[in-house]
Amino acid sequence: MPRLFFGLEIPVQIKARLSKVRAEVSAAKWQSVEQMHITLLFLGDVDEGRLSAVCEAARRNPQAPFELSVAGLGCFGQPCAPRNLWAAIQPEAPVVSLHCAIKEQMERLGLITESRAFLPHITLSRFKRQPGSVEGLLAEYGETAFGSFQVDQFVLFESEQSADGSVYTVVDRFPLSPIGEELQSS
Repeated sequence: MPRLFFGLEIPVQIKARLSKVRAEVSAAKWQSVEQMHITLLFLGDVDEGRLSAVCEAARRNPQAPFELSVAGLGCFGQPCAPRNLWAAIQPEAPVVSLHCAIKEQMERLGLITESRAFLPHITLSRFKRQPGSVEGLLAEYGETAFGSFQVDQFVLFESEQSADGSVYTVVDRFPLSPIGEELQSS
């Protein structure tokens, strides 16, 4: 069964700027440029027989394209002992709206989705046991602007585990429609 999630791709120029944030931090497992993305909704293992229904439901998303900026860093956990280091995106509202719309479509299909609060971000590093502090990185890059980009589609990714971490492959792309707002009101 493929392990799937919906996400947003990030332009190469922004990924290159984000990759310069790397530093020697104890227990940090830095994401490769290829792994950087914004997760919209994690589905987990999905039976291949349901894949076409998942894609069809995702196509019924009535959201218009929007602009995102990547600026600043944050972490999950305490800066002195983080679980993840991430780059922030602004504004969050259109990404949260897209997440909610996809989540609703997937739940209508009977898929069980995550219940924890959704915070859109770009994971830069994950930490194992006894993590080192990211306080210096937060101070240095806390307000750094990494760039802006237009979001005109979202993607269904397959995640496969490898010795070097997860490998993400695009399964399908779903364009956002400039007429999305009109569809929503009808």
